[in-house]
Amino acid sequence: MQENLDHYISKTIHHFYRKRLIYPILSLLFAAVLFGTLPILSVLFPTKLSQISKMKELYNQNRVFVSTTLENLKFTGYTKNSFHRTTGYYYYIENKNQKECCIILLSPNTCEHGLPEIKRLSIRGKILSADTGYDSLLEHLSDDLSWTTSGIRSKVNSFYLSEPDFRYNSGIFLFVLLAAGSFAALLNIILFLLFMFKPELSPPCQKLGHFGKPKELLAQAEKELATLPQLATEDMFITEHFFIETSKYGIAIVPIEEIIWIYKHSTLHKLFSYHFSISYTLNITANKHVYIHCPKNIKSDIDGIIDYLSEANHNILVGFSEENRQKIRERMKKPKKSS
Repeated sequence: MQENLDHYISKTIHHFYRKRLIYPILSLLFAAVLFGTLPILSVLFPTKLSQISKMKELYNQNRVFVSTTLENLKFTGYTKNSFHRTTGYYYYIENKNQKECCIILLSPNTCEHGLPEIKRLSIRGKILSADTGYDSLLEHLSDDLSWTTSGIRSKVNSFYLSEPDFRYNSGIFLFVLLAAGSFAALLNIILFLLFMFKPELSPPCQKLGHFGKPKELLAQAEKELATLPQLATEDMFITEHFFIETSKYGIAIVPIEEIIWIYKHSTLHKLFSYHFSISYTLNITANKHVYIHCPKNIKSDIDGIIDYLSEANHNILVGFSEENRQKIRERMKKPKKSS
């Protein structure tokens, strides 16, 4: 017994937080994958597009959010509509060096709802590949120019720049969300590692701070548990001065003299309409508003714990009732400070 329970609480705390490390680590990896696959940083720090004809090159590099300065834009006469509302105006720019045209979709306010020509304009936009709306635009333009569809496609860049699709606010929101999630995951990793190697700093031991120095009380509980527990179930122990829980649901240590109320309640587990098991939860209330719940135990174990604790501390109220609840409520009230 002594060999198995030597530093048992510290080892359990170490194992408890080691198992929980997997969740923040996975969260951090997931955030890293999203940062790597989604062009989140590209929205906040758009790439400088020096030549409009290089849209395909940047698109293939996943640098789709860009800022650029354009000159001599001409209105095509066509707009993009969504839910009976005009969301953009299609303009084109002639690239005389490469003998091709590039299509630019501008927001209504930018082009003042369809200016015939714009001499110079600086915008931020998203590079998009040909979609249904773009294909429809080229078909209409080919009809206007009496060209074939294949003929106009050979003269027009297969990628276009869309100002309305540059959603800066959405990019900021996603960045903040992922950054906050990554920070929380990293903080949890640091804390869990700290609790693993410094168990006296873990939340279960810090609750002992209500009753004394956590490190000293932990050492005392460890010593008593290693020497010989006076009562032991699968994951609950009673030593000379402490009640200790070390289950997969949580870890708790509380001095017996500080316990003021204990009771149990049952939970009926069922699958569909079939009742297949009943589990019991031990509830402990201690001074300084310390509450402990030990779920999914068997009735005989909890009854044994309750009987032993009530014998060890005759001031403990046993059983749930409105009378006991009111007594505990009165006992928990802080005394009024004199002015």
